[in-house]
Amino acid sequence: MSIVTLRPSPAGIFKRRLVSEINVDRLRELAGHLRSACRQLREHASLGVDGFLSDAKTTNSAKYLLIVASEAALDICNHLAAKRGGRSPEDYADCMSILGELGILDPDLQTRMSRMARFRNLLVHLYWRVDDREVFRVMSERLDDFDQYLSAVGRFLKAEL
Repeated sequence: MSIVTLRPSPAGIFKRRLVSEINVDRLRELAGHLRSACRQLREHASLGVDGFLSDAKTTNSAKYLLIVASEAALDICNHLAAKRGGRSPEDYADCMSILGELGILDPDLQTRMSRMARFRNLLVHLYWRVDDREVFRVMSERLDDFDQYLSAVGRFLKAEL
């Protein structure tokens, strides 16, 4: 069931608006944050593993940027799950499962994004266990997953993110 609200247009005419609409502008904003974080992470990865590991500021920056990228992807996921999913995700990884159920993500990308959600949880909640070499590996090998994610969401929405 959708809630209908009346909103005035610039001309003063009231239009019906479904509250369950997907806010593409918000998703584009989140996609921008995700892309910005990935761009900076790629710069960090260009230092090579030794350069990355030798600079604590760079290492800590990368961890934060991975959290930002993951959060942006998860915010997009939660928005789509709320508007189209029909159920609430049990956790962040399950949100990606909902996008798989909706046909937005193929099974392989869904699995990779679920792993990224779990890695985000490790960075946030078990930060003392994080291996900086694993951060470098994710940064070097898995950032394309975010690009594929945004492409898949864009195809579903038939909109450029």
